[in-house]
Amino acid sequence: MTRTPGPRTRLIATATARGRGRRPVNPPLERGSTMLSDRAEDMRDETPGPVYGLEGLAPQRALAAALADLEGASRTVLAPSGLAAVTLPLLALLRPGDEVLTTDALYGPSRRFLTRFMAARGVTVRFHDPALTAEEIAGRIGPATRLILIESPASLTFEILDVPALAALARERGVLTVMDNTWAAGLTFRPLAHGVDVSVQAVTKYVAGHSDVLMGAVSVADPGLERALAHAVEDLGWHVSPDDAWLALRGLRTLPVRMAAHAASALVVAAWLAARPEVAEVLYPPLPGSRGHDLWRRDHDGAAGLMGVVTRGWSEARARAFLNRLTMFGLGYSWGGFESLITHETGQMALRQSPPTLPGALLRLHVGLEDPADLIADLDQAFSATADL
Repeated sequence: MTRTPGPRTRLIATATARGRGRRPVNPPLERGSTMLSDRAEDMRDETPGPVYGLEGLAPQRALAAALADLEGASRTVLAPSGLAAVTLPLLALLRPGDEVLTTDALYGPSRRFLTRFMAARGVTVRFHDPALTAEEIAGRIGPATRLILIESPASLTFEILDVPALAALARERGVLTVMDNTWAAGLTFRPLAHGVDVSVQAVTKYVAGHSDVLMGAVSVADPGLERALAHAVEDLGWHVSPDDAWLALRGLRTLPVRMAAHAASALVVAAWLAARPEVAEVLYPPLPGSRGHDLWRRDHDGAAGLMGVVTRGWSEARARAFLNRLTMFGLGYSWGGFESLITHETGQMALRQSPPTLPGALLRLHVGLEDPADLIADLDQAFSATADL
């Protein structure tokens, strides 16, 4: 009986495939800028292999190939950071006079890039309510709309979109879709398989997985989009270091195991938080009964460890005191590493055109690979210690 290997197997099988002679499991760590040829005729661009180190050597090529296989892409392009991965398709695909339609819950730096950098170059942006349905978002497509930038779950408030429906509606109208898929890491949700044109993720987060690498990835399956992205990277002169690519590739091999552990622990912590009197709502689509749960269950194969927690009547002072009391949650931005983190995000709501009305402070938790019972004990003592504030 022939079985098609799943992503968990394929991420490792690309390292152990035969036919390449005696070699290490991982590709050699090659560092180089100048590439030498034996003959003048071999220096031409048409010759297979890189002509300059900027094009990437063994680690970068192996990482891009493995990510492309994971995403179901014909090509994956690496970028120096997660934000660079978001900005790359915008730079490659938009021209003055074009409009971007995106959620009001957009990741802050992506929002800043659109409203500051792209706006100064003649590209406009229109924000929609994060709670709109796919049909309602498509109804806001205008004559100048060239691209829809999707986040699902959305940044900080974790709204889930019917991505397949929105991608289909956009395609019918000749509008491109770009999805920031960092939460699912290209593993538990594959945008290209659901009709999205461009899948973006911050390799910084779950793929690298150890809070020590900055990188992004952009994956496509359309030859025209391939060329546009390749030309943009070439013209911008962007490069990912071989050392970082090697580390990210090492992290990628264990991505499915780590993601499953993050998700299992996060669900335990989310359920415990949802039962606390201090918590008004847990924003975590995998939690039964939460907003977006049905769409998440329909479209996703798993989950991340990142969630939002809306407190009940908390002031900024109490939120800060709560964070300061915790001992097992690091106070730091980013997420996707092995460690648990927590941030206070109420202030970010002011960036939105229509800020949501929240009954208390908004916290963001990343549940790491610690024992969830220990994380719960830490949260419990912090709730008790700040009860009178």
